[in-house]
Amino acid sequence: MDHSGHGMHMDMDLPPFTLGRGLQFSMDAFFLIGCLLALALYGFALVRLLRRGDSWPVGRTVSFVLGVVSVALVMCTKLNDYGMVMFSVHMVQHMVISMLSPILLLLGAPITLALRALPVAGRGRRKGPRELLLMLLHSRYMKVITHPAFTIPMFIASLYGLYFTPLFDFLMESKPGHIAMMVHFLAVGLVFFWPIMGVDPGPHRPGYVMRMLELFAGMPFHAFFGIALMMATQPMIGTYLNPPASLGIDALADQEAAGGIAWAFSEIPSVVVLVALLFQWRKSEDRESRRKDRAADRDGDKELEAYNAYLASLHARGQ
Repeated sequence: MDHSGHGMHMDMDLPPFTLGRGLQFSMDAFFLIGCLLALALYGFALVRLLRRGDSWPVGRTVSFVLGVVSVALVMCTKLNDYGMVMFSVHMVQHMVISMLSPILLLLGAPITLALRALPVAGRGRRKGPRELLLMLLHSRYMKVITHPAFTIPMFIASLYGLYFTPLFDFLMESKPGHIAMMVHFLAVGLVFFWPIMGVDPGPHRPGYVMRMLELFAGMPFHAFFGIALMMATQPMIGTYLNPPASLGIDALADQEAAGGIAWAFSEIPSVVVLVALLFQWRKSEDRESRRKDRAADRDGDKELEAYNAYLASLHARGQ
């Protein structure tokens, strides 16, 4: 094992990076199995729902599949190999798996699908998978890890606490360490965006304005992190200090590129989530309006009659 900050793949003789070459398949068993398992479970639940005669929005399925594909693209292709020796490529991996993939996966509403597809345990029987999932969703643990007081600091610490301490170099020295770091990025992204997206049920369901505030509370720190990397006058990460000569890159220029990617990427999820939130908000307003109309039809618009009577009484009192 090389502990001099060269990373575990420094002996790889990689040709200069191009996007086409980077997207060639490269085996990473952990993420490949994880992606296939996620698609299989989602597909199984979907088939179960459709066979029962229930409907499920096509957009949700497409979004979930795209989310899984985005994880596979950065972890099961040559991008992963280049990410071990190029800071800029690693930063693309990090940004996709922590910000883009979680948003797409959450828009697929996997928890809602699971709750609808899993059978309800019969009376007198022990709790089944559906009941256990509901217990987990309402547990104290979930309340803590999805609370903004936890998610926002964790989102920020995943950048500054990792890259600006020896922890990053330590994790990059071994394959399990690298896998653990990438799983952490994905998990942090999921718990950060879960209450904000509000598609799946969860312990926290803040209003739309509060969700937007939560979103914008975390994003500036991403931009500052990117700017800090771009402004640095020397390489800051030991792993990427001596890139392979075959790549023909300069460590400081590569770090600048990584900072630019981190800075630019902080804007993309903000726009995507904002559009999704505004769309949800409009839909919820439409639903509320339809509910009020139905209620008015049922009671003969008593609310309007009462209001008119109130105005008439005020008018009579004035005279």
